[in-house]
Amino acid sequence: MPIKDAEVSDRRTSALSPFRHRIFLAVWVASLASNFGGLIQSVGAAWLMTSIGASADLIALVQASTTLPIMLFSLMAGAIADNFDRRKLMLAAQIFLFAVSVALTLCTYFGLVTPWLLLTFTFLVGCGTAFNGPAWQSLVGEMVPRSDLPAAIALNSMGFNIARSVGPALGGIIVATIGTFAAFAVNAVSYLGLILVLARWQPVRASRALPPESLGSAMAAGIRYVAMSPNLGVVLLRGAVFGVAAIAVQALMPLIARDLIQGGPLTYGLLLGAFGAGAVAGALLSTRLRQALSLEALVRIAFLSFAVCAAIAGLSPLALLTTAAMALGGASWVLALSSFNATVQLSSPRWVVGRALALYQMATFGGMALGSWIWGVAAEWYGTADALLIVAGMLLAGAALGLRFPLPELKTLNLDPLNRWTEPKIAVDILPRSGPVVITIEYVIRQADVVAFLAIMAERRRIRRRDGARHWTLLRDLENPEIWIERYHSPTWLDYVRHNQRITQADAAVGERLRELHQGPDRPRVQRMIERQPGWPTSDPGSQARDIADPLTDPTRSS
Repeated sequence: MPIKDAEVSDRRTSALSPFRHRIFLAVWVASLASNFGGLIQSVGAAWLMTSIGASADLIALVQASTTLPIMLFSLMAGAIADNFDRRKLMLAAQIFLFAVSVALTLCTYFGLVTPWLLLTFTFLVGCGTAFNGPAWQSLVGEMVPRSDLPAAIALNSMGFNIARSVGPALGGIIVATIGTFAAFAVNAVSYLGLILVLARWQPVRASRALPPESLGSAMAAGIRYVAMSPNLGVVLLRGAVFGVAAIAVQALMPLIARDLIQGGPLTYGLLLGAFGAGAVAGALLSTRLRQALSLEALVRIAFLSFAVCAAIAGLSPLALLTTAAMALGGASWVLALSSFNATVQLSSPRWVVGRALALYQMATFGGMALGSWIWGVAAEWYGTADALLIVAGMLLAGAALGLRFPLPELKTLNLDPLNRWTEPKIAVDILPRSGPVVITIEYVIRQADVVAFLAIMAERRRIRRRDGARHWTLLRDLENPEIWIERYHSPTWLDYVRHNQRITQADAAVGERLRELHQGPDRPRVQRMIERQPGWPTSDPGSQARDIADPLTDPTRSS
């Protein structure tokens, strides 16, 4: 169950506050070990592709093959995470990643790896990551209170980048001294700790009042929620732009090490290590920076700083200067991505947070997959240095994009369920799958209040459609113009129940304003009806089912 804010309300939030919660600390430490192994494997895969004489575009595709599955499968993974046990999904993903890593180790040891077989294995690693990501990120909200969530997200980024600061250099040493198969073997072993922690953790699960949604319906609901949430749309856009541009530095880093500063696998590992060290510093400073700067200002600085990193990497022949640039890029990377991630989590209720995170990952990592291919081709055609200068220009444009599409400020919205709704008693015997159900709500609005009423109903329409209502319309009585009727459909009675249970505390302001505007003798009148075709038997559940309350207009009684 999610940890309540009241448990830590008397404690001051800091960058390390989430470590007070034992399960978060245990999973974080186990994930840190797994991240070490994953980055060691990344070094081995990238250098193996380089050493077997692959072209620049195939080298860049190592990064693309890892991120492409995140774009393809994250929404499915998010839907599964929101409807089933997130811990079990994460555990299954870790076991799959362990099996893939063992297979890659064996193939490499026996000399069976070709460029396309290596891309296949890295694609499978990306598949495991795609199913692990939404489950892990949404589980954070069950490990720490909402007040600690931004710090926990930054700590997750810091954990990955602590591994990045040391793991790649260690990977370079392993590859140079023992061979790439050893790097893959270390990664396989690194999954065992996290598998053990997840297998032993038995969280208290809240009972589900409703059956899980079907996979297709759950995915559609996630897309609909994000599409009807403007703030989330801005985050997805900015994340995609950042992903397309910023991934170039990592995708082309083997070529930066080999061609621009004339180094080998150890140099490549040191560049990755510097990138990770900068990211750790960025994560530690993130809480203080968010207190001093607006979210948009912080993200613009991250775009501009990463542009400087790309430009220096493209122009510098000096290993020391390029290493410093990588540190700057790492700090910019974690500040931008942790800000995007925190905004998505704080803007999404628990019932859909896995899918919202999945769509964010699809946008950002889809941009990374596309960018890896684009910049690999650009390096092949124009050279690595010129490609990086183009990247710097694109990142400057990404910072300017904030003038037109600024990020929303992080606000602690109360996205807990409103909990004013209970399933009404109806006179008709219907099944959960019966439908379509038609709902009408009647308001009495004075002429002087019509403009204000229409404005609040625009927000009402967004909330209804976001939570699953279909065919929403607003009608005005031609004989009595003070009467307005809100009308919408739900495909089934079960969908109608889900719709009402998704209303949050933050949505209550809409209902409060509508109650103020309604001038009828009683609360707005609600009618619930099920569609019925002529010729149906009279025993069929097609009669009207009525009641007189609505969860967004009645503060005390459920509809």
